[in-house]
Amino acid sequence: MNVKRVDPQQVADERTALREWLEYHRATLLMKIDGLTDAQARARSIASSNLSLLGLLRHMVVVERYWFTWVIGGVQAAPIYITWEDENLDFNFDDAATLAEALDSFNAELVTSRGFEAACESLDSLAARSEVRDGADFQPDLRWVMVHMIEEYARHNGHADLLREAIDGVTGD
Repeated sequence: MNVKRVDPQQVADERTALREWLEYHRATLLMKIDGLTDAQARARSIASSNLSLLGLLRHMVVVERYWFTWVIGGVQAAPIYITWEDENLDFNFDDAATLAEALDSFNAELVTSRGFEAACESLDSLAARSEVRDGADFQPDLRWVMVHMIEEYARHNGHADLLREAIDGVTGD
């Protein structure tokens, strides 16, 4: 795969900075799976956990689709890697799940996510969809979603660091 990760600019306008940091973290996740076999990508961190690099990649497909397609775009796209019966299916995959298929889904979802982000006039653009959370209306702007996505990737990239090191000793940020 040979992932090329670009450091964000040190000085940039807010939207450019958020885009670049989000892309940086997307690339970091791809770096963590680069060169792995399906068996390595499926490896669980510990016996009592369903956490794996393949699961993290599939999870981020779910997260990208939810926040950019469903919330920002307002499009009710069919769920991928989750069901009403198993909303953790992204992590609870079977032996038929492959890294190649997950990578294809991830890359396709990124194209869609980038399109919905670019279509927003500004960071102040409100999501097309609102919902009730904790008894209150919740309708974030694009800024909130982008910051949240950076946080989501940063947290899971920390998991990915540990998983990759346990698989083959590869470390790095």
